[in-house]
Amino acid sequence: MTHDLSSLVLAQGDSWITFDVGAFVGNFWANTIDGLAYGSIYALVALGYTLVYGVLKLINFAHSEVFIYGAYAVWFTFFGLGFRSGATPELPVVELIGFLLLALIAAMAVSGGTAVLLERVAYRPLRKRGAPKLVFLITAIGASFVLQQILFIWRGGNAEQGIRLMRNEPVFKIFGADVTNVTIITVIASIVLMLAVNAFVNRTKFGRGIRAVAQDPDTATLMGVNKERVITLTFLIGGLLAGAAALFYMMKIPQGASYQGGFILGIKAFTAAVLGGIGNLRGALLGGLLLGVVENYGQSLFGGEWRDVVAFVLLVLILMVRPTGILGESLGKARV
Repeated sequence: MTHDLSSLVLAQGDSWITFDVGAFVGNFWANTIDGLAYGSIYALVALGYTLVYGVLKLINFAHSEVFIYGAYAVWFTFFGLGFRSGATPELPVVELIGFLLLALIAAMAVSGGTAVLLERVAYRPLRKRGAPKLVFLITAIGASFVLQQILFIWRGGNAEQGIRLMRNEPVFKIFGADVTNVTIITVIASIVLMLAVNAFVNRTKFGRGIRAVAQDPDTATLMGVNKERVITLTFLIGGLLAGAAALFYMMKIPQGASYQGGFILGIKAFTAAVLGGIGNLRGALLGGLLLGVVENYGQSLFGGEWRDVVAFVLLVLILMVRPTGILGESLGKARV
């Protein structure tokens, strides 16, 4: 009798865990490429967590809803332009780019506006009253549920069916694995946006204000930095990036927008931020890309139902070795 060691199954009661080395090896490059696309989306959302934490030492758990509001903005933009779910239209390249840019602007505007409104309504009154950090955290969780329920009351519990303007088509191959047009756009655009934010924070006057408030808010205020303006700007930047991530998410995920659709992705983006070193811009990029790739590897090795488990186990393992995350440098000390 022979045994195939490339595929093992561990059984305990009614629970089954597959250990498929053959699938892992066979799909290694496909999972790497696809994981980089998902990781780019995680990283963009993670930047919002990192920026707010770096300035306020606040975990803004409502940021996942800021993201999903952008996804709805993308859907309504496409719907308003006359497109519907189902067949992907054949559009000239110029028109396609124009429609995608319009959806990007709409998503960034809605997510950015939602983030600023959230800061004004939920967090600013607490700062004025000198509320403890725990109150901010509870408020963030409550704000997340409020934003979810607003969408539920308005649109109901069913997801808006995805509307696609471009097919996910292979452009070239890497070691036999297809690299699609959607993956190329997602990864390149995400990296460009993240590099732009890094340059903004490290090389502009407003960026110096953000770093000053992150390092010592009281001293920064004495030096003439408007702390409230910096905080508003920080939420706005995080919201704009979440809106951009929403467009790439809608291009990548065919299921469309759901009022609860941001929850798991938001948790994973927060995981990416902590993994890379929360409060560190480059850490958010590294954590997002690493998380996207590793969870894809885990899906092939252990089965699709273990994808999320692998992502969070990775976080635990990294933090056991390096509690501050992989890069672990604070926003206030970040330098080019």
